[in-house]
Amino acid sequence: MKTKRETSPGRVIVFLLLVFGAFTMVIPFVWMLATSLKEAKLVYEIPPRWIPDPVDWHNYVEVWTKSNLVTGIKNSVIVSAGVLFFGTISSTMAAFSFAKLNFPGKKLCFMALLSTMMIPFVVLLVPQYILYTRVHWINTLLPLIVPGALGNASMIFFLRQYMQGLPTGLIEAARIDGCGYFKIYWRIFMPLAKPAAVSNIIMIFMATWNDYLGPVIFVNDAKKQTVQVAIAMLNSYHETQTDIPVIMAAALIALLPVLILFIVCQKYFVESMALSGIKG
Repeated sequence: MKTKRETSPGRVIVFLLLVFGAFTMVIPFVWMLATSLKEAKLVYEIPPRWIPDPVDWHNYVEVWTKSNLVTGIKNSVIVSAGVLFFGTISSTMAAFSFAKLNFPGKKLCFMALLSTMMIPFVVLLVPQYILYTRVHWINTLLPLIVPGALGNASMIFFLRQYMQGLPTGLIEAARIDGCGYFKIYWRIFMPLAKPAAVSNIIMIFMATWNDYLGPVIFVNDAKKQTVQVAIAMLNSYHETQTDIPVIMAAALIALLPVLILFIVCQKYFVESMALSGIKG
């Protein structure tokens, strides 16, 4: 006979706190959606309306003519795809090397890699700008792609910790069967580390897609700007008053790729966090 599980007051309090936290996370998205469907004159109404009346779908049509959104999305796709493809390969190979291979200076190289995570991005802006100027990368997409394509320190660290929990005996068994280290990395450890890799890919995609400071500093040509800069440029489109609904419509369009990717890969993200917590 099944016994009814008792619910303690502590579990109820934790559940209510989690529901409240989830609700506060959804509020900005709901407000952005509601604002994108309003007329400009209704944005500053007191009290504010959560359900637009009337619903103005014209904002989603107008945003394509008022901004450089199409070009921005295209450039953001190019930058994000380059960083994710090459950056994932280089980061996962480095993580496998630090986790399972032995080579001279391994610990020193790993500590040097971790030390780069402590340097703020703003400290590197002037040296990077001088370097990119000398190699004629300014006003191109290369400064936004190449650094990320060479690897991500946080991804390397996370995957290295994850791969250290995988059996080392797999390497010995594969070596007996005649596999080289690259084949072991690609055929054995990458499939096993798929949840951790996918969760890091989501985080890197979010950071790359939402990057605003890099494109503003290193890219001046409007035809090469990313989607976040294109949205920001809407603020200067009007001389008197910013059209907030159009900006919210553009922001919602820019948010969709991140939202879709997270929903599709959510199971890998949750699985990675659960496994890393158990192994930690």
